[in-house]
Amino acid sequence: MPIKYELIKKDKYSNARCGIIHTDHGDIPTPIFMPVGTKATVKTMSVEELKEIDAKIILGNTYHLYLRPGMDIMKKAGGLHKFMNWNGPILTDSGGFQVFSLSENRNISERGVVFRSHIDGSKHLFTPEKSIEIQNDIHSDIMMSFDECIPYPADYKYVEESVERTIRWAKRGLDYHKKNSHKDQSLFGIIQGGMFEDLRKRSVEETCAMDFDGYSLGGLSVGEPKEEMIRLLKYTTPLLPEDKPRYNMGVGSPDYLFESFEAGIDMADCVLPTRIARNGTAITSEGRLVVRNAKYKEDFTPLDHDCDCYTCRNYSRAYVRHLVNVNEILGARLLTYHNLYFLLKLCEDIRKSIMEDRFLDFKKEFYKKYGYES
Repeated sequence: MPIKYELIKKDKYSNARCGIIHTDHGDIPTPIFMPVGTKATVKTMSVEELKEIDAKIILGNTYHLYLRPGMDIMKKAGGLHKFMNWNGPILTDSGGFQVFSLSENRNISERGVVFRSHIDGSKHLFTPEKSIEIQNDIHSDIMMSFDECIPYPADYKYVEESVERTIRWAKRGLDYHKKNSHKDQSLFGIIQGGMFEDLRKRSVEETCAMDFDGYSLGGLSVGEPKEEMIRLLKYTTPLLPEDKPRYNMGVGSPDYLFESFEAGIDMADCVLPTRIARNGTAITSEGRLVVRNAKYKEDFTPLDHDCDCYTCRNYSRAYVRHLVNVNEILGARLLTYHNLYFLLKLCEDIRKSIMEDRFLDFKKEFYKKYGYES
């Protein structure tokens, strides 16, 4: 059956909340961070390692999987779960963000978007229906509606026209989903509106009227100042239905997770923890640690003294720094393992703090140690 959201507890002093998203591939406790597996893998991580760090759900990318390996292979494999040997829940994006960010030559019309592949320049058409069709072939548990990804900054008229088009596309995708998707697949509507509260409200009202299985906030964390993101996050999230999961797309730093969950968001994802790992950076309880720096050459302590992940239990900063600086793959693997473990453990601690009505105190304590301004 499609997913079902169960609200467990609301924090007394904020909009933060704990819940469970029930899926055919397992339950997802919320709030949760979702590791990104763009091309049928979370970079450098095996499925067994994802299970070790207790990842509850991972992401697949519609655009990239459509281009490679292609849907013929995906269908023959029996979907992404079987293809990559992951038996937990999978969420797929619509491909819209990549169409707009990776394809220089694209043409937007009411029908959809014609774009050229960033790989070989071949021409393709994504429509709202085509995006759902691809996600059907991937057979993800949670699918995203095809939307227009608004650049930042953008003027009011452009954003207004884009929001109206995204709403029309959402309806078309939903109609296709109801007739063609697998019975265990759910579809989220995406809220757009740029930096304008009235357009965000219009997007919420018209998208929620279609009664999707959940709702995503799009167009945040796209280059706008942090204060703007928080303002729109706090304004928009409470407008969404309480009985459906809420997803803030593309956020993954600890502060953005705290701000999202405080506003009432249930799900978040980002490539940040895996990307900065490949650049030699660890997320620790005392802030980011650029382990490739020379000052860690003879530092034989763990990446994070408060972390009990595999990397911190077995290897030193000096060793990880050496691996990174000689371009050994193991360095990126150990840092990725740590960063994802850190964020998943942080979500576990956040859920506990909500259950005990001390979310804001926990946030304040974390920010002080991490070096953020609360």
